[in-house]
Amino acid sequence: MSSGDFLDRPAEPAGFADGKDPEALRTIGEVAKALGIRQHVLRYWEEQFPMLRPVKRSGGRRYYRPSDIKLLETIDRLVHREGYTLKGAKMALQAKAVPVAAPEAAAPPPLSAPVANFALRARLISLRLVLAKALDQA
Repeated sequence: MSSGDFLDRPAEPAGFADGKDPEALRTIGEVAKALGIRQHVLRYWEEQFPMLRPVKRSGGRRYYRPSDIKLLETIDRLVHREGYTLKGAKMALQAKAVPVAAPEAAAPPPLSAPVANFALRARLISLRLVLAKALDQA
């Protein structure tokens, strides 16, 4: 492969340095390792987020497309960094209130009033739990 070919290729999804083509399908094990999310959590998220549908081949083996991986990164960001509940993250994604795999520096688009209220409430509940836990440990 020439250096020109390398520059023409799109960047690999976050966490992947496996030498595969960026558009290659990846197994649940590869995705779990790259994103730092356990496999059973990925399977559970498939049940909770109807828009997440990896390709299933014989024997039920899952293969994730780059779009599936971007969606997983977004779900992870919403739930683990922004404090959404799974229900809140699902509502936000269904309402297209958050871009899939948004860059960290980009501000999220304005939310509709019901989704914004729900998201704000979810964040406040999450913060309250964190603060209560910190007070208990002090």
